[in-house]
Amino acid sequence: MKSTIEQVHPDSDNDKISPRRLKAIFGGSVGNLVEWYDWYAYSAFAIYFSAAFFPEGNDTVKLLNTAGIFALGFLMRPLGGYIFGRIADRIGRKQSMTLSVLLMSLGSLLIALTPTYTTIGILAPILLLMARLLQGLSVGGEYGVSATYLTEMATKNRRGFYSSFQYVTLIGGQLLALALQLFLQKVLLSEEQLQEWGWRIPFVFGAILSIVALYLRKNLDETSAFENQKAKGTEKKGTLKELLKHPKALITVIGLTLGGTLAFYTYTTYMQKFLVNTVKMTKEESTLLSFLSLFLFACLQPLFGALSDKIGRRPLLIGFGVLGTICTVPLLTALSQTSNQWTAFLLLMASLVIVSGYTSINAVVKAELFPAEVRALGVGLPYALTVAIFGGTAEYIALWLKDRGHEPYYYWYITGCIFSSLLVYVFMKDTKTTSKLNEDV
Repeated sequence: MKSTIEQVHPDSDNDKISPRRLKAIFGGSVGNLVEWYDWYAYSAFAIYFSAAFFPEGNDTVKLLNTAGIFALGFLMRPLGGYIFGRIADRIGRKQSMTLSVLLMSLGSLLIALTPTYTTIGILAPILLLMARLLQGLSVGGEYGVSATYLTEMATKNRRGFYSSFQYVTLIGGQLLALALQLFLQKVLLSEEQLQEWGWRIPFVFGAILSIVALYLRKNLDETSAFENQKAKGTEKKGTLKELLKHPKALITVIGLTLGGTLAFYTYTTYMQKFLVNTVKMTKEESTLLSFLSLFLFACLQPLFGALSDKIGRRPLLIGFGVLGTICTVPLLTALSQTSNQWTAFLLLMASLVIVSGYTSINAVVKAELFPAEVRALGVGLPYALTVAIFGGTAEYIALWLKDRGHEPYYYWYITGCIFSSLLVYVFMKDTKTTSKLNEDV
């Protein structure tokens, strides 16, 4: 009778989707969805709760303050990437993912229960910051460990397809936050109720969802890649010393993430505010447009992931780099000047199709660069550092430039970062053919 490890072995030549592998992919993905729902609920509902935590001022300044805390939450992500990556490489992928979802639920509950600025004064934004730092720690660990788990559970010839579900659920978390927002806006609450207390509902909901994710993750199988290297001892696993033996891989992760993460956060988390603050749509219109575009964006991920299994990872990355460099300024300029919702939708979808060349495969590319004993740490830590610097500050820089009357400068900033990543894509090897995952047996 086959063992559990043999049944879920990622490097088997059999590409059949076994029930045990499906359970692993589903369990890892749903937990990822819940974590990212909690993370994105902050951004989706910031247009409602920013006034609750900060004194009176113009709308851009209040959003700027809220975006500042959003950015500070990102500063915890490298620490989360290190802590949870180390746990995953030394103790197990499953245990690390279970701990991270627990921490995220604590952050959501704290936001839900924190009184407003008018009630407790300066303590309100301080408690909001503390909650966001907890969430940043959690989500910083989530990316690297879930990327590692999904790629190690995948079959050799379908790693791009399987790992793409990380971004399906990552985007799905944002969709869930937006769907709840639409329901509250259109059905349950008035604008005034949302502004006064309704914004707390998604954070309570997120804390409850974490219980479901916790149950699913406690019942996951461990990956064979981790099990196979248990006998090696723990003194080198998940250590910075061991990780620094792979400098080229570390630099590659930073370079390939730079432009992709900035573009992703611009067209997803920041876009809702951009549509309200720059395009002058209503909050309801921007929420609906964001929801529809993100839904189609999520559907694109497995298609691009499967394509990478056929033609390789590098062509997709280069496609994103070239089109992102050429098209970012024209697309955002046209979007900022349109008054038609359908035109805005088409421009946004064109941008998200381009970004899919990065989002669909970035997890598998990073996992393929590192050996099993430092894979979760190698994927998570340099990625979290890059995202903290560029993704986490995207909203803040965009709003800061807008507040000073230089919003188009932000479009060129994105273009420059994507071009920098393009240089990495051009000179890197295709990880599909040089994958370290093939050495896990």
